[in-house]
Amino acid sequence: MARSILVTGGAGFIGSQICKRLAAAGAIPVTYDTMEKGHDWAVKWGPLERGDIGDAARLAEVFARHQPEAIIHLAGYIEVGESMRDPDRYWHNNTAKTKILIECAEAHDVERFVFSSTCAVYGAPRTQQLAETHPFGPASVYGETKLAVEELLRAPPRRLRSIALRYFNAAGADPDGEIGEAHDPESHLMPLAIDALLGLGKPLTVYGADYDTPDGTCVRDFVHVDDLADAHVRALDYLANGGTAAALNLGSGHGYSVRELIETTGRIAGTKVPHSIGARRAGDAAKLVCDTTLVQRELGWVPTHGLEAQIEHALRWRRQMPR
Repeated sequence: MARSILVTGGAGFIGSQICKRLAAAGAIPVTYDTMEKGHDWAVKWGPLERGDIGDAARLAEVFARHQPEAIIHLAGYIEVGESMRDPDRYWHNNTAKTKILIECAEAHDVERFVFSSTCAVYGAPRTQQLAETHPFGPASVYGETKLAVEELLRAPPRRLRSIALRYFNAAGADPDGEIGEAHDPESHLMPLAIDALLGLGKPLTVYGADYDTPDGTCVRDFVHVDDLADAHVRALDYLANGGTAAALNLGSGHGYSVRELIETTGRIAGTKVPHSIGARRAGDAAKLVCDTTLVQRELGWVPTHGLEAQIEHALRWRRQMPR
């Protein structure tokens, strides 16, 4: 019988791609999602169970029905600015509810737990590339809530075997064109640039062009959503085989400036991205790039899709995505 894996937030951008990868690996991905942010059309490779991770009774029903051997936990709010405006909402949804999910998982003898974390736990970088040993110092409530969950997972006594995967900037879309990013409202750079180019959104605003970087705009590490999904499947096997790393960074290891992304998007599409230069945003670091040394060693994971492939896949997706 195929193994069942519960994917919270499995109807979202990254979660649905993980479900596709799990199905290809012979597992049954069970999407558990409130559908507040998720999409029915993104649930293609396994059953959908509607529910809240803070609802212990509903979780118990789902655990009894599907008997998952592992959980990949992505459900949560992700907007940095919103977290600063409404911190209590983020603490309740991202941390307090996840505590309930963890307790339910242990009560039902779930073996493994892969947690969707973020490089925002580090805050302002003190080194050229961010490694897992970098000091914590989240600059947003969003980052604080993710770090708090990591600490919950490490707190003894904990029967779950867990690992936190700290994402940098998830980008791109399914290489087969079946699913992709569809946030409402959208706040991520690549889809905003593409929508501006296609005339489906307003011109892009670049937040600051006076940073200490080669072209003055912020430098970021973009990693393809399909590569992220691959890392989650590897992380499940890693835990099953006795892996002990508490957290791993997931990024490409390469930095691209906002201006580079805009120019590359325009070149691939054959038309310029309408944009203007605005003021800096509070809290934006000049450069955030991932050190991939540990994840390469522990998971054998190396991203396979570069920036151009990310843009090409995202461009194809946003031309035909449900709106």
